[in-house]
Amino acid sequence: MNPHGGLPRRSLRLSIASVESPKKNPIDLNRGSKADAERLVSAGRVDDDATFELKLRPHRLNEFIGQTKAKEQLAIALEAARSRGEALDHVLLFGPPGLGKTTLATIIANELDVGFQQTSGPALQIQGDLTAILTNIRDRQVLFLDEIHRLQPVLEEKLYTALEDYKLDIMIGQGPAARTHVMDIKPFTFVAATTRPGLLSSPLRSRFGILLRLEFYTDDELRFVVERSADVIGVPIDRDGAAEIAMRSRGTPRIANRLLRRVRDYAQVRASGKIDRDTACKALELLEVDAHGFDELDRRLLRTIIEKYDGGPVGLNTLAAALAEEQDALEEVYEPFLIQIGFLDRTPRGRVATRLAYEHLGIEMPRKLSLF
Repeated sequence: MNPHGGLPRRSLRLSIASVESPKKNPIDLNRGSKADAERLVSAGRVDDDATFELKLRPHRLNEFIGQTKAKEQLAIALEAARSRGEALDHVLLFGPPGLGKTTLATIIANELDVGFQQTSGPALQIQGDLTAILTNIRDRQVLFLDEIHRLQPVLEEKLYTALEDYKLDIMIGQGPAARTHVMDIKPFTFVAATTRPGLLSSPLRSRFGILLRLEFYTDDELRFVVERSADVIGVPIDRDGAAEIAMRSRGTPRIANRLLRRVRDYAQVRASGKIDRDTACKALELLEVDAHGFDELDRRLLRTIIEKYDGGPVGLNTLAAALAEEQDALEEVYEPFLIQIGFLDRTPRGRVATRLAYEHLGIEMPRKLSLF
């Protein structure tokens, strides 16, 4: 403790550093950037998703589709915790947005039949916020912290003893008379989610006993997701119609459910109300979502690289200026999916469109590039 009162010396250094040289805030992929929020194929959550997702969210582990490895590890840990009557080890869920991290957190609480409380890293601004939550926690309760990579360093340090020893250091008083009081808190399960695991410190990661990476879904898994969601909201759909929506959902259930909503509207207004492949194709064509799940922004990015810069390489600054987009939005929102499925390459000299991009846009690949 600092002999002159206030924060401990290490915490004080962190606080001063954060004021003098603030870190650049990364784009929050869970909520999406301003540009991403306008996209139908955005994996980030937009405002009108919340109520719809809540209706479709599975409540038990056996209802959760996909993520076989993560579910198996979690099922074993849950059964062991239940048999011992103890709190489950702390769980870190990480992976791209829209794959079900929040859903799994609620399922953990349901399977353990305990209370559930949810907050997020940006919502915790001062130490009093975190202290209030931890001191009111109930025995074996699940505390879910979304976007943990955005938690302030001072609050992160306060979490260490709470997660490891179930104790909380509270500062009482100010100045020379200040003193610390150690308060016991009840054993609980801390479930954290992040899309940016690389931003977490090693001491924080070491506090988690269960680390689960969520992967992109296959088309078959997404077809089951679409069929289940259609059944929940009462929309008739056949296997081919569900498969067509799944194929264009970029491996992400959140996008699949969002596309299902839009196709449902089209089917009710322009068709018989039932979703088949033909209806799904016409609806998605109207929405400008193609067979790979690309929207107009994806195609414009690829077309710009190919037509204006001969397929690349082109620097990020130049590409951002040509598209009138922010560099962060290109790097964090548009590019990752194009790179993952092999339509775009990042090289030391810049971005390069691949053969798949030429073929998809129906543009003949220059001979000099086709030799490589």
